[in-house]
Amino acid sequence: MTQITIVGTGAGDLSQLSLGSYRTLQSAERIFARTLDHPVLRELIEDGILMTGFDAIYEDHNSFESTYRAIVDRLFEEAKKGSLVYAVPGHPMMAESTVQLLLEEQEMHGIEVIVAGGQSFLDALFTAVRIDPIEGCQILDATRFAKPEVQVRNHLIFVQVYDQFTASNVKLTLMELLPDDYEVTVLQAVGSREEKVIKVPLYELDRAMEVNNLTAVYVPPVRDEKLLYHDFGWLRQVVATLRAPGGCPWDMKQTHQSLKKYLIEESYEVLEAIDEDDEDHLAEELGDVLLQVLLHAQIGEEEGMFTVDDVIQNLSDKLIRRHPHVFGDEKVETAEEVAGLWNRVKEGEKEISPSQFDDVTKGLPGLMRANELQKTAAKVGFDWDEVEPIWQKIQEELSEFKEAVQEKTFEDQEDELGDLIFALVNLARFYKIDPEVAVHRTNQKFIARFQHIEKRVKEKGLQLEKLSLEELDHFWEEAKQKGIK
Repeated sequence: MTQITIVGTGAGDLSQLSLGSYRTLQSAERIFARTLDHPVLRELIEDGILMTGFDAIYEDHNSFESTYRAIVDRLFEEAKKGSLVYAVPGHPMMAESTVQLLLEEQEMHGIEVIVAGGQSFLDALFTAVRIDPIEGCQILDATRFAKPEVQVRNHLIFVQVYDQFTASNVKLTLMELLPDDYEVTVLQAVGSREEKVIKVPLYELDRAMEVNNLTAVYVPPVRDEKLLYHDFGWLRQVVATLRAPGGCPWDMKQTHQSLKKYLIEESYEVLEAIDEDDEDHLAEELGDVLLQVLLHAQIGEEEGMFTVDDVIQNLSDKLIRRHPHVFGDEKVETAEEVAGLWNRVKEGEKEISPSQFDDVTKGLPGLMRANELQKTAAKVGFDWDEVEPIWQKIQEELSEFKEAVQEKTFEDQEDELGDLIFALVNLARFYKIDPEVAVHRTNQKFIARFQHIEKRVKEKGLQLEKLSLEELDHFWEEAKQKGIK
């Protein structure tokens, strides 16, 4: 069977090439190299060994993926003419996409791919920066990595830093996670006579030296705890510490039940920040809601019931399942079609339940729950098609409440007032107004106008408690005229 033998040319110069690899290259009839821009290959060519490089393919393509695809296709075509040797920098199994493609597709082409080995540049790199990778080391391809993959608590090594653009991308991503002046190490041709190692502040990474295909970047692990405050894993650890023996007495005694009111309070403070259009305040309040989520998850973990990983997994599963138009083959064009698809998927998830209302959350605030109950009933046709009957119902409930106030017990009065509010929720729903949002806005408006009263009374040197309702109402009307909301 025709063979493609892959030889790693190591990270240094010819003196570091293994004897076996040297003999393989010396005896090969045909040698192809991913790139000829390597110290070992330059020395071999000077010694009279002939080989063909694929450097021109890089110039003909706009992405590494298409470049690697073209190289692999060329190699399989050449292999049809007979066995060959394919030379790659470093070790064939380290940061070599072309090797992976060759291994994956060898059976399809009926060609045997043999990995003959080689010395990885990582050995020389670990020596150059004096680290032990067993402490925790992450190696990332600089040409295709995402910010969430970067673990700054580990030794970080970016390979494939081919050019200034790639170096700039690494720099900009790291600057979102680390201070601009965080010290990093740029390494070039480590292990060879041309080795260069310089330490630079992060902001100078893409202009520290002329980069090439032998450039790597080392980022030391973060030791300063304050630099980890943005890290979700670190936050989990902080919450766990608060709950652990020797932690905070208040946090340690909390339960799912005791935390309920705080989750509601923090949620409303998020709404307040949204109404204030204050982005900094919103970020802070969202953090407070996240704290509540993590506290519940930590309690669940301590009780052996669930962890925050379960929370995240369930959420990811639900989002992907309910968005088949994004993660599947469904096609939708409008927000209305998305809502319809969401509801169909959600309905398919439900088990048969005895009541339409079983899925309406019992812990919702009163107005929100009333709104959800009415929407659920409307899905099966229990709803008015026109607004006039709703107005009549409000008048009817108002009359019954007045009658209860005059002639009936407190419990009756409470019942009738509840019926009146429920009817008003129905009216709000008809006009597509969220009653909870509406009453929240009214609360804020009341606060703003009353604070105007307090301010004006203070300006006049008066005492709030000694003014009559008429005098206070004068300032209230003044606030309305000023448009205070």
